[in-house]
Amino acid sequence: MATVQLDKVHSAVYFTVKHMMVSKAKGEFQNVDIEFNGDVNHLEDASVKAIVDVSSIETNNEDRNGHLKSADFFDAENHPNIVFESKSVKKVSDSEYEVTGDLTIRGTTNEETFKVVHNGIAKDPMGGNMVAGFDVEGKINREDYGLTWNAALETGGVLIGKEVNINAAFEFVIEE
Repeated sequence: MATVQLDKVHSAVYFTVKHMMVSKAKGEFQNVDIEFNGDVNHLEDASVKAIVDVSSIETNNEDRNGHLKSADFFDAENHPNIVFESKSVKKVSDSEYEVTGDLTIRGTTNEETFKVVHNGIAKDPMGGNMVAGFDVEGKINREDYGLTWNAALETGGVLIGKEVNINAAFEFVIEE
């Protein structure tokens, strides 16, 4: 069976959340590891474990990065990783899947389902290996994970929305 390794250079995890009720704040986690077990051509039988380094959060604002790492949010000192472990993969169409598993943030675990699109497999002209690409999207409620810090706005509403949109793109190297 082939070995499947994450290509970190061509992979990323992004998020957006409502900011001040009128726009979105965005960011990314720059250090992610994924353990993939199975065949990229038969995802229904595959499993994944994604480990996100909380301290790798980047929002293009050092103060916000620090606040997100603090006990008000992720509490990176006590909970350094976000972990997703798949429990099932359901094929929805030729290239779309629903991956359900346990997501653990800040010591709290909930079952979540993410949409995964298999973008195909191609031969890398630089290294000769085959590569597979995937896009992932989903939504979570940050308060379900104890990320409840917020501030009321003078005009009504709150500074930060509850719903977090997650988008990721992953490229894997397939080594025979």
